[in-house]
Amino acid sequence: MTEQVPAGRSAEVVVNQDGRVLIPAQIRRDLQMDPGATLILSVEDGRVVLETREQLIDRMRREIAESWTGDPEGSPVDELIAERRTEAAAENAR
Repeated sequence: MTEQVPAGRSAEVVVNQDGRVLIPAQIRRDLQMDPGATLILSVEDGRVVLETREQLIDRMRREIAESWTGDPEGSPVDELIAERRTEAAAENAR
């Protein structure tokens, strides 16, 4: 389920009395969604979003990379460790 569905693809679905929604066959085919696939459901800006764990991880990595303002040659982990060491040294100096 790593491929993107063409923009504008939509379908009208009904929530049944058990709260279930059927994803139409064409959309499942477009997404290469196999029976038994596990999806992560989240709510974003009042919309329901379904994605695989891999898609979620990829999206989070992209968002973090886009928003990170640290040293482009450095690592966010190295930056965090340096900050913690500075804070610890300041506490020890007190």
